[in-house]
Amino acid sequence: MRILLATPPMTQLNTPYPATAYLMGFLRLHAEELGLELRQADASLALFLRLFCAAGLARMAEVLRRRKRAARGRLPVPPAIAHFLRHTERYIETVEPAIRLLQRRDPSLAFRIAGRAFLPEGPRFEHLSPPPSAEHVALDEQLLSAFGTLGTTEQARYLASLYVDDLADVWRLGIDPRFELARYGERLAASAASFDSLHEALNGEPTLVDDTLDELTRELVSSPPDVVALTAPFPGNVYGAFRMARAIRAAAPDTTLILGGGWVNTELRSLRDPRVFDYFDYLTLDDGERPMLNLLRRLRGREAPLVRTYVREAARVVLKSDPTQHDIPQKDTGIPTYDGLPLGEYVSLIEMLNPMHRFWSDGRWNKVTLAHGCYWKKCSFCDVSLDYIGRYDRPGEDLVVRRIRALIAETDETGFHLVDEAAPPAGMRALAQRLIKEKLSITWWGNIRFEKTFTPELCRLLASSGCVAVSGGLEVASDRLLKLMHKGVTVEQVARVTRAFSDAGIMVHAYLMYGFPTETAQDTIDALERVRQLFAAGCIQSAYWHRFAATAHSPIGLQPRKYGITLRPPEDVTFALNDLPFEDPVGADHDFLGGGLRKALYNYMHGVGLDVDVREWFDRRPTARARAGGGSRPSVPAATVPPDLIEGFLG
Repeated sequence: MRILLATPPMTQLNTPYPATAYLMGFLRLHAEELGLELRQADASLALFLRLFCAAGLARMAEVLRRRKRAARGRLPVPPAIAHFLRHTERYIETVEPAIRLLQRRDPSLAFRIAGRAFLPEGPRFEHLSPPPSAEHVALDEQLLSAFGTLGTTEQARYLASLYVDDLADVWRLGIDPRFELARYGERLAASAASFDSLHEALNGEPTLVDDTLDELTRELVSSPPDVVALTAPFPGNVYGAFRMARAIRAAAPDTTLILGGGWVNTELRSLRDPRVFDYFDYLTLDDGERPMLNLLRRLRGREAPLVRTYVREAARVVLKSDPTQHDIPQKDTGIPTYDGLPLGEYVSLIEMLNPMHRFWSDGRWNKVTLAHGCYWKKCSFCDVSLDYIGRYDRPGEDLVVRRIRALIAETDETGFHLVDEAAPPAGMRALAQRLIKEKLSITWWGNIRFEKTFTPELCRLLASSGCVAVSGGLEVASDRLLKLMHKGVTVEQVARVTRAFSDAGIMVHAYLMYGFPTETAQDTIDALERVRQLFAAGCIQSAYWHRFAATAHSPIGLQPRKYGITLRPPEDVTFALNDLPFEDPVGADHDFLGGGLRKALYNYMHGVGLDVDVREWFDRRPTARARAGGGSRPSVPAATVPPDLIEGFLG
């Protein structure tokens, strides 16, 4: 039985999403029993490389010129498209060398790119000084500050990343508004109560991006597999998954199609639309090992009950799940493998000069997990009722180290990303001690909770073992709201823990949240002031604001009145359900506040404005809400936080 495991577009470009590697490692344990021939593919990377090449840009230019001629000047041309059309030949000549540099395959090219005369520079370069010329020689202060006089390669990779962003804007604005570098058709899938919009898009007039994905999908199944299993971890690769399934149905009608992944697990638990099964034969929920193993056994004609698997029976969606069947313990899930993936072709982008942000987009990281689920599983905004959070299973550091060694032997790379929901401190300590004892040199990072267990001593131990960065949820930097969230931390504790990491040389990224139930404008401004002080004190180096969403499987979504909000009446959900609209009696204008929060963080991450009153980051122009009501912009209150609060916590 020939099995293809594939990641649809779009996900991150610098490293494979781990789902197929994990599942392939598990299925290898059963390959002899079931006669499996396994392979995996990353259609996300494949689509990017097919679009961002000389032939892809030539096809794009042809479409854009044809549309421009048809418009006869009646429509404005966005700057990114206008620049591309003026410099098409240069883009076609330079795109493949630039991508090779970002794949770390042509380092000598860095000298030409850093000279600012090789790549055409579009709107994404506007924040930099003009490139040098015979008449004008300029050394950009931002580049000099970030890379110094010797950082030629890194500077060139940053410039090449801006170049790729320019081209991505042209693809999005001129060819397909659904396409972005890390997502494709995201709005069609995010909490879409009805399947109608996605179904219509799939069966509408295809764009050049669609045609390209259809083409490479047909190539993937040119020798038809018996089973294709696609993973949809995010809303941004759901459209790609369904588009690939549509192309496979046409090219290989006898192939069995399976869909799983994080988005399916969270958003399709109320699925009732049978049209989904025009594309897929089966949908599986939660961890894929047990459902896939039993399903493959059935396809082999053996007795095996289905587990957490949707099927269509008599035009109805039915969830089949035998309660006697248990999940595979983590110790028995095998060793992940990237076998068959083109590891040398992944593209590392440096789109922001903040060093912490590079961990998400730069470099290829092997993925490893210390424990399944979350050991805390109390946060009121988190999907703690679902298996991927609620079922905690730590296999022990012996197996983790064995997996690390196997992945190093397979990939010849020693960078590791711990993909735990929250890596357990005891597991991190045990791992660090084993790495040091066995003199196993790796570089690693992962997500944690900022809890008091992370003492300065433990942070130094982690750093000694190769830990270089951590990320964790500070959420709203307010003790009142942290308590309401059941976060289990305080602002003082976060300050001490993050400072311990930073003092040990470990970079810290904080996940932040705004718009939490009962959060006032004063709460938000005070939280921003605390965040400013954390940056100024060197506790954190990077952060990101998320807008709070009440989700269907979180304590807030399940018990909204307990948190002071009222859910709006839901639509008739037949497809996806996750984010729940709600009414908060506080009524703060979070849309307005969000812009200032993001602007402040962007500057803080570049070391700018740390001594500026936090109110200065907020736009003084009236918001749409204010204009509609005939009023002025919302007032921004002064922070009530003592200016030395964080320094006081740090002693």
